[in-house]
Amino acid sequence: MTLYELAAVGAASCWALSSLISREASQHLGAIAFNRTRMAIVLVMLGGWTAISGGMSSIEDWHWTPVLLSGFIGIFMGDTALFLTLNRLGPRRTSILFSLNAPVSAFLGWLALDEVLTGKETIGILVVFAGVIIAIAFGKRRSQLHQWEEVRGGLAAGVLLGLIAALCQATGSLIARPVMASGADPVAVSAVRVAVAVLFLSLLMAAPFERFHQQNEMTRRVFAICAITGFLGMAAGMTLILYALSGGEVGIVTTLSATSPALMLPLIWLKTGERPAGPAWLGAALAVIGSGLIFGVFG
Repeated sequence: MTLYELAAVGAASCWALSSLISREASQHLGAIAFNRTRMAIVLVMLGGWTAISGGMSSIEDWHWTPVLLSGFIGIFMGDTALFLTLNRLGPRRTSILFSLNAPVSAFLGWLALDEVLTGKETIGILVVFAGVIIAIAFGKRRSQLHQWEEVRGGLAAGVLLGLIAALCQATGSLIARPVMASGADPVAVSAVRVAVAVLFLSLLMAAPFERFHQQNEMTRRVFAICAITGFLGMAAGMTLILYALSGGEVGIVTTLSATSPALMLPLIWLKTGERPAGPAWLGAALAVIGSGLIFGVFG
């Protein structure tokens, strides 16, 4: 592997580890409050870097509408749905559901941008969907008792939220694509998108609905988890993937960065002492293979 490919695997590892350690804090605070706290910390990180680098000057007048809309759909709606899924289905199922981001992105590109969807890409989409179904439906043995394998609030509701998360993330990326293609600084764009999410999450928490409020008092441990997951998911993960894309082949880098569901399984095994079921490994492998077909890695 080159350094670029290793960086892509490093990004996937950051995202896998971030997902594993997020559930405790997300359940303690509630998905909305956890996401707001995490995003506020990330905003400080990205805003500080943008202020030092001067990257905000790269955002032109016509960029603002798609960037703001991308932040609302991709991060506010997408990340909120993602952590609601995490609270219901646990990290393994959430991660495999989120791998649908790749086929959804390809489908939206075909639908909205008239991009050609080849036979190989179509097969890749079907392979990813098959992997997700196998991992969700058959990925747990009865002997697995760890809380990460618990389903809270119904499997169907959790799967629906996971699908919404993948759709929103893919849509947000699609909306931001012309801005990034024009040469806008990615850290500055991310900072604006995160700021939009923090604003709307704060407004949501101010609404007179108990379910949107912070569920329990903030503790030092929970705040530390929020900070660590924000750093791993946004700062370290994003930096590694941007470095990988700066010199690596896009298809290979994107596919390697989609290996989070597979990388998560040995981490779960190490943490819980319970070996994931065979279909969980198969489903994760199919998600990676399908992503490779979508992004043109094979053949």
